[in-house]
Amino acid sequence: MKLRPLHDRVIVKRIESETKTASGIVIPDNAAEKPDQGEVLAVGPGKKNDKGDLGAMSVKVGDRVLFGKYSGQTVKVDGDELLVMKEEDLFAVVEK
Repeated sequence: MKLRPLHDRVIVKRIESETKTASGIVIPDNAAEKPDQGEVLAVGPGKKNDKGDLGAMSVKVGDRVLFGKYSGQTVKVDGDELLVMKEEDLFAVVEK
């Protein structure tokens, strides 16, 4: 299944966090926090302004982004857990 987000929404796949600390301690799944970083898989066309013009999106497919732990709506597609959120829910793009 392929998703095409509408308006200013983006589809994000969480990037799994490390299950082991730098000192070698293994963190069990039930104690690990939800990761707050993800990769943008799809981007909508943008939001219309008051004049009806389409505003450009700030993120693109492949960007690594930061977002809040409880941001977006979780959906399951082909066994993958994805997040659908508005562009304004994203905090930053992680530069490499």
